[in-house]
Amino acid sequence: MPRHNFAKWARSEAAFSPSIKENPGTTVETDDKQDLFGLMKQRFLSFKQQKYTKELEHFQALAEAQSPKFMVIACADSRVCPSNILGFQPGDAFMIRNIANLVPPMKNGATECNAALEFAVTILKVENILVIGHSSCAGIEALMNIQDDVQSRSFINKWVVNGKVAKSRTKAATAHLSFGPQCKFCEKESVNQSLLNLLSYPWIEERVKKELLSLHGGYYDFSNCSFEKWTLDWRGCNVEDEEGERSYTVKDQEFWC
Repeated sequence: MPRHNFAKWARSEAAFSPSIKENPGTTVETDDKQDLFGLMKQRFLSFKQQKYTKELEHFQALAEAQSPKFMVIACADSRVCPSNILGFQPGDAFMIRNIANLVPPMKNGATECNAALEFAVTILKVENILVIGHSSCAGIEALMNIQDDVQSRSFINKWVVNGKVAKSRTKAATAHLSFGPQCKFCEKESVNQSLLNLLSYPWIEERVKKELLSLHGGYYDFSNCSFEKWTLDWRGCNVEDEEGERSYTVKDQEFWC
């Protein structure tokens, strides 16, 4: 959320700092420097008074243990907050957010993403994993811009290359399109590739085959506030293509607008 919008929201929620003045531009001015942590404090106290105190028994139970139904993998983009757009409450979802909401395959080694997955699946026994992509994803744009034969020192590029299979499939399917539509296609294709990558972890694949765990994709378009949801049909994901990569099918597609 842009800084001026953050301040505006916090003021309306907590009636904080009446001395704040907004210019028509993109800055917020106060008599002194903007106190972002002061605004954050007011948001926390509002949460405590309006939520925590009123649901004290629930939060005390959460203090002892958690049993979320969902593991959510979303982008680190500040405009994509799963708890905000999908209404997840404390205790509902175990979450990890990274650049471009990618799930690396198991063969790529340990990352914070698969560490979180292991905890969610083997310890918490979540019943659903939801990978959420979104519109105008800078991480996907970086992936689509990478030159395959060039080594990069960028941490961003070294991370988003985990989506190289999605990029290849996008290029093959959208060669007739311009760069923008190609990126939009890849934003969804990378979600499906991440769902396939989840099946490369034996402890995920086992629970999926036993129907104890379902893998879902989602796509949030914040330009028109719409959301697409679908489920990976694991029974259709056992065939490998010419490059040895699994193909996929999806089911239960829904469009929320």
